[in-house]
Amino acid sequence: MNIQAMMKQAQKLQNDMMKAKEEIDKMEFSSTNGLVTVKINGKKEVIDVVIEKDADFSLDDLEMLQDMIRIATNEAMEQVDKVTEDKMGRFSSMPGLF
Repeated sequence: MNIQAMMKQAQKLQNDMMKAKEEIDKMEFSSTNGLVTVKINGKKEVIDVVIEKDADFSLDDLEMLQDMIRIATNEAMEQVDKVTEDKMGRFSSMPGLF
């Protein structure tokens, strides 16, 4: 294979990787944990946190609410990691790329 063909293949691979990353970045992921729903995007930025309107929290429940938000956020981020691995993992298995 000549250098020009290799460069063309590398450029196509780079474009494919960038398209996959852009697709992931635009996706939204959410996790519900009890009365809390957290929505994030593929960049792992929190878009929204919703606490059920029917939730009757007292100040004593504040620690539980904080834990629910943390758990829901972490679960949504795990979804991003899984989709990223599924879509981008194929690029890391190509020998001689990095």
